[in-house]
Amino acid sequence: MPSGLAVQQLTILGSTGSIGVNTLDVLRRHPKRYRVVALCAHRQVDLLFEQCLEFRPRHAVVGDPLLAADLAARLLAAGCPTEVGHGPGALVRMAALPEVDAVMAAIVGAAGLPPTLAAAVAGKKILLANKEALVMAGPVFMRAVRENGATLLPIDSEHNAIFQSLPSTYSGDPAGSGVLGLFLTASGGPFRELALGDFEAVSPEQACAHPNWIMGRKISVDCATMMNKGLEVIEAHWLFNVPADSIQVVIHPQSVIHSLVQYVDGSVIAELGNPDMRTPIAHALAYPQRIAAGVEALDLYKVASLHFERPDLDRFPCLGLAYRALREGGGAPTTLNAANEVAVQAFLDRRIRFTAIARVIGEVMDRLPTGGMPASLAEVLAVDRTARAAAEHLIMDPAFR
Repeated sequence: MPSGLAVQQLTILGSTGSIGVNTLDVLRRHPKRYRVVALCAHRQVDLLFEQCLEFRPRHAVVGDPLLAADLAARLLAAGCPTEVGHGPGALVRMAALPEVDAVMAAIVGAAGLPPTLAAAVAGKKILLANKEALVMAGPVFMRAVRENGATLLPIDSEHNAIFQSLPSTYSGDPAGSGVLGLFLTASGGPFRELALGDFEAVSPEQACAHPNWIMGRKISVDCATMMNKGLEVIEAHWLFNVPADSIQVVIHPQSVIHSLVQYVDGSVIAELGNPDMRTPIAHALAYPQRIAAGVEALDLYKVASLHFERPDLDRFPCLGLAYRALREGGGAPTTLNAANEVAVQAFLDRRIRFTAIARVIGEVMDRLPTGGMPASLAEVLAVDRTARAAAEHLIMDPAFR
């Protein structure tokens, strides 16, 4: 560890998911530089138990009291002094612990919003992998970051690439920094070349088989529909204060260029690397320094060539719905996210077809008023509940099965 640097103390929200596991892999390489204070998961108690034995956090959190009791008994028997809590309130407390310097926000979906917002209110360094915090509550979340002096560093490979490609002094003024626009790259997922007539028969297993990245089931389905890229467009808008019309999505199957920034002088600056989430995780953990992430160096001779395509919105209607939500504003992004979460889970549960995901989302957006921009967490969650109920009602309709 460089001289003069204090040990950075961390809470990891979502330690048993793919981002959490990769974060711990990076930390494992730098034991003198980082200390894990809290590990938070939902139901993967076996993996959380092993993580606690290795990293010896002061706290662990799971989703319900029965799991918490089981984990606490196992840790006690193993001689591990970790205290175990449970439920949403415990997540919020772990994100705001006074001794914590940085919070890895890697809980997928709306469940990650309250603890991530709590980290912002507490003025923490936030390593943001939960894009829903910005999709659902962009103005509320960004205001909390500004007013409480929090530091926000993006973990999504695309937004981390943009962050690295912008001037180090960038403060949300694209015109003043000579920024013309942003390019978010997308692999195109597993169905980039699938015949449109075959989409009806897509199974959850097929949708979760991403060609380049290893991810959880929900985000894998989002990549297959390209809703994940749509959510990233909304996230990029709030992170970098760039309007929808200046954010373009480009399909790049190799996933070597992670995103690009275009400048008014004709320059385009990109960040390249092998598709491994440990790179953006390590960048954010050590920023503004650099640390080893365990990622193999990019071999340009092996890559040989790079390909780019314009996304087909007939093939990926969810991407168009996300742009629509961003342009409509108000509660539309919250509605989009809620309806998507419900529809994706219904698809994974085999209650609806793959093609019904976009239909459910679009119908919910058509039925619910956009309204004004939610001004508080309570207002965001109210819009979220209404949209979820509307989506569930639609899914009960045989026409969507």
